[in-house]
Amino acid sequence: MTNPHDPYVRVRGAREHNLRGVDVDIPRDVVAVFTGVSGSGKSSLAFGTLYAEAQRRYLESVAPYARRLIHQVGAPKVGEVTGLPPAVSLQQRRAAPTARSSVGTVTGLSNSLRMLFSRVGHYPPGAARLDSDAFSPNTAAGACPECHGLGRVHRTSEELLVPDPSLSVREGAIAAWPGAWQGKNLRDVLDALGHDVDRPWRELPPAEREWILFTDEQPVVTVHPVREAGRIQRPYEGTYMSARRYVMKTFADSKSATLRAKAEHFLTSAPCPACGGGRLRPEALAVTVGGRTIAELAGLPLTGIVGLLPTDDEPARVLTGDLTSRIAPVVELGLGYLSLDRSAPSLSAGELQRLRLATQLRSGLFGVVYVLDEPSAGLHPADTEELLTVLERLKAAGNSVFAVEHDLAVMGGADWIVDVGPLAGEHGGRVLYSGPVPGLAEVPDSATARHLFDRSPAPARTPRTPRGTLTVGPVTRHNLRGVTAGFPLGVLTAVTGVSGSGKSTLIGAITEDVPGVGRLVAVDQKPIGRTPRSNLATYTGLFDVVRKVFAATGAARERGYGVGRFSFNVPGGRCETCQGEGFVSVELLFLPTTYAPCPDCGGARYNPETLEVAYRGRSIAEVLDLTVEEAAGFFADTPAAARSLAALLDVGLGYLRLGQPATELSGGEAQRIKLASELQRARRGATVYLLDEPTTGLHPADVAVLMRQVHGLADAGHTVIVVEHDMAVVAQADHVIDLGPGGGEAGGRIVAAGPPAEVARAADSATAPYLARALNGAVRR
Repeated sequence: MTNPHDPYVRVRGAREHNLRGVDVDIPRDVVAVFTGVSGSGKSSLAFGTLYAEAQRRYLESVAPYARRLIHQVGAPKVGEVTGLPPAVSLQQRRAAPTARSSVGTVTGLSNSLRMLFSRVGHYPPGAARLDSDAFSPNTAAGACPECHGLGRVHRTSEELLVPDPSLSVREGAIAAWPGAWQGKNLRDVLDALGHDVDRPWRELPPAEREWILFTDEQPVVTVHPVREAGRIQRPYEGTYMSARRYVMKTFADSKSATLRAKAEHFLTSAPCPACGGGRLRPEALAVTVGGRTIAELAGLPLTGIVGLLPTDDEPARVLTGDLTSRIAPVVELGLGYLSLDRSAPSLSAGELQRLRLATQLRSGLFGVVYVLDEPSAGLHPADTEELLTVLERLKAAGNSVFAVEHDLAVMGGADWIVDVGPLAGEHGGRVLYSGPVPGLAEVPDSATARHLFDRSPAPARTPRTPRGTLTVGPVTRHNLRGVTAGFPLGVLTAVTGVSGSGKSTLIGAITEDVPGVGRLVAVDQKPIGRTPRSNLATYTGLFDVVRKVFAATGAARERGYGVGRFSFNVPGGRCETCQGEGFVSVELLFLPTTYAPCPDCGGARYNPETLEVAYRGRSIAEVLDLTVEEAAGFFADTPAAARSLAALLDVGLGYLRLGQPATELSGGEAQRIKLASELQRARRGATVYLLDEPTTGLHPADVAVLMRQVHGLADAGHTVIVVEHDMAVVAQADHVIDLGPGGGEAGGRIVAAGPPAEVARAADSATAPYLARALNGAVRR
């Protein structure tokens, strides 16, 4: 029987993922952090057990019909959990938001602003009052009919579609057309329609060129293909599609990011001529508040909106007060530089999570557990201090805050710490300590304790000597105004500054045709794939090696199984019930699609005959289920596999499973997989490596592992440029470029540049005091 007065959440026998029958007690009404190296099991305890159990209990009280509407995380493997209040999860979602999603829609601020314009906006004389929907570009009532509420129109031209007019259509003059059979089909259809596909493009009559590229007609004609050696091709009915139609359709509808990116090369994007980029109908853009349209206000930084809102009468005061109170927590979390119309896909995972956290601050919920996923991700140390204030406010309002966290300042500011480890995967899964923060210092096995209570100054390093300078700029984009930066070649440079100061914008400028770079590798945090079919093994090329190993076994040769038999992406060896997905989707009328393990293969992805082939006692499905660390031992004598696996271990990813779907990986994990893929290649001359916050989501112990690789690149003569908030990393750089002093309009200039010790003394820098602390070994808490 649970004691209702027991102030603790008590977990008994947690076995989720790698947790080993964990028992732990955590007090309610505190800020508690869950720490441990990457893959130790802390997320399995916080999200996989505590949040999952809270949701399971809530769902038991919900009607079965309504239950189907809620995304369920599944019942956790745990003996018993007592004293657990209702929980709210704020994870760093892996799925990218849509282009129509913005800061305003994520926070609900857009609704408040639309209501303000509808009720107290200044309308032209005689104009009818509009309801709030008319001020939304995402509704039929509000969207500009020309650009459908997107604010930009995409157009193409003959010059873009046909870059080389000396070629004939058969020779590929229309560069925008697809390759392979689809492109040949379009050329054959044109030929059948009577057009000369062998004459140079520039010699065709202008009217004919216009029709071929831009017609909206889609004539159907019988095509008699030219017979190719050894192949009989029968006549077929072919449909013509103009180059413009193909490009626009691919850009708008294709599910392939590669095809969309290719189509975009043949398009120019310009502000919509009808709405001027305002996204709304003319009647909505005629209404003003404080002399500005809703599009103009939505384009300002949040910090700049407040002073422009009206307070003339009671309705205006009420609506302005509501909007101001909603903006305040967003600014408090260091996001005041964002504008309401900033698209959600352009935000980092950390920014998105903090926006959702800001909306929770106003929710007025009481007595719940907030389960947070690295709320400090992507935050400058100055912004982290504000975050701690916000977490304390959630606690003061009568809630508990449980945060998975790697930031030493957040750990040090917590009331309670649960340290999981000691290492990752099967070497972790134990609670090493659960108690007030100072007590962790007495736990010898804890990697967290070694870093949290470390008072030693940054190790002295002999700075590398640059072999020249890469000059970038002047850059004028976003909040950068004519900024020119010099990046020393052959050394490690850290780019620092508060959130929104312009770091990523400056780094982005390097990727655009800067002469004298040679080979340039940008390692970002974008997903390595958007479907479960893409995984760590397929991305790194390791899966090709594994399939060859299986195809070379005696059993495979006896049965005539080739390499393709061991792919879950093509017919043959895969389970055809789920087509190699491992799960089946259940379509429900009027309800979201739900997923269940495949009833035939049970999630193994392959058919029984394929699974009968074993290599060293394991089937292909069992090999995909190995962690990188386990696989390194398993394939130790297979050089091609061992090289890939060693590179993944070197960047601290030993805990990931080979077949772990790309959709389950964090941005930081995706980035480190890309870095590992790069490290396993033979070096080809001096390279510039751009890393955008490579330590995101890494425990300080894993950061040390990663930095050995980064230093190795610089020692080999490569240029490494990192955007970074971790001052322990910045302290190890040869050169620092600090942007700021603030975010948004208050940033966008170089505040200081030079060796870390020099930047640590800069007067106008938000980074300087924290960098000085890291260099001098001040206590981390």
